[in-house]
Amino acid sequence: MDADVVVIGAGAAGLAAALRLAERSVRVIVLEARDRAGGRVLWKNIGSVDVPVELGAEFIHGAAPETSALLREAGLESVPTGGDSWTCTSDGALRRDDDDFTPAEMFDAVRSLPEDESVEAFLRRFERDPKMREPALRAKTFVEGFEAADPALASARSIADEIGTGVDSTSFRPVGSYAPLFEFLLARCARAGVDLRLGTAAERVRWERGSVAVDARSERAGAFALRARCAVITVPAGVLRGRDGAAPLSFEPPLPPEKRAALDGLEMGHVVRVVLAFRTPFWEAVADGRYRDAGFFRCTEGPFVAFWTQLPLRGRTIVAWAGGPRAEAMGGLSLQARTDRACEQFGTMLGERELARRELEAAVTHDWSADPFACGAYSYVATGAVGARAALAAPVGETLFFAGEATSSGGQGGTVNGAFETGTRAAREAARALGLAAAPRPIGR
Repeated sequence: MDADVVVIGAGAAGLAAALRLAERSVRVIVLEARDRAGGRVLWKNIGSVDVPVELGAEFIHGAAPETSALLREAGLESVPTGGDSWTCTSDGALRRDDDDFTPAEMFDAVRSLPEDESVEAFLRRFERDPKMREPALRAKTFVEGFEAADPALASARSIADEIGTGVDSTSFRPVGSYAPLFEFLLARCARAGVDLRLGTAAERVRWERGSVAVDARSERAGAFALRARCAVITVPAGVLRGRDGAAPLSFEPPLPPEKRAALDGLEMGHVVRVVLAFRTPFWEAVADGRYRDAGFFRCTEGPFVAFWTQLPLRGRTIVAWAGGPRAEAMGGLSLQARTDRACEQFGTMLGERELARRELEAAVTHDWSADPFACGAYSYVATGAVGARAALAAPVGETLFFAGEATSSGGQGGTVNGAFETGTRAAREAARALGLAAAPRPIGR
């Protein structure tokens, strides 16, 4: 055996699982296809901005105990998102929006339905009620934006469950981006003896109870195989499912039918995120300082559904965000094309289109849907597949263990904390299969 456990994927879930196992003196090898760790957490420097900007995960949703504890252990801080909220209405006017809207009450009625239906079908029943038309539109925009989901595909029952039982509406950001936290986590993995192999893609997992052989390939080592007693699979659901009938990671023998059904019941949300760096925070000065303390601008029209600042920390960057069908409509566009659309919509919304163009210094984006190691931004549950997350999380033959945000239940799907939490859970399952009596402690504790 080359290792006791092979972990496939070095995102939040993979690093959490590897660390918890290595701390128990388990020999762990982590294979990561990218030339970096972090998975769908990605930060970059842009223009003359001092702090790295996020191109993947940015927020900490709710209490997030695993993430919060790890931040404390690293001596890092987070700050709650702040600032005023503004909504750009269909007539182009910006109005102050003090109502922190969530569609929880609207989706309460889903639980009384005899069977699951799509979000789009559920919301359609409110179209004829003038009082409910706008809340229904906002609920649809919420699902597209926050869940990155297509309302025609997303499960209304799953959305209701996640809103009702999941994380609270309070959001935080790690100070200085997620970069310091992941650098701390990588350093801890190294000290614990984790063998991290970047630029190494796992292509096939050959397994039987108590033994796995992972066929992998890297530019430096070429094709090779690793043998271990079990494997923790943390690659995104979209990668496991594959595209056009072909998956980059195969299993021999194939995964059981219930695992395939779970993957078929999970969709990968599409997101277009453009970070705009301006020479000055010009939006704080326009309209006699009306938007000086703006945190979020939400839009019902246009390619982007939201723009946000970094308040309570002041800066020169604006994040433009589109999810679901609006993001799919911009699929394949160049950085320049996305930047032009984002800058024009933001400037027009403020009544300062030309000023926005003059002030723009740089922009950056990442196409998660085109990324072969992600195949989308994060997962959501399709209509009729409410149990898909739990089914995907279930171990196979006490040898294959699954982690990642797509396997997280209880409202944590799509979050970094959900990934950390499931990595710890998979480590606990693997430790039990290896005969270790005591469970690994949760990460950050």
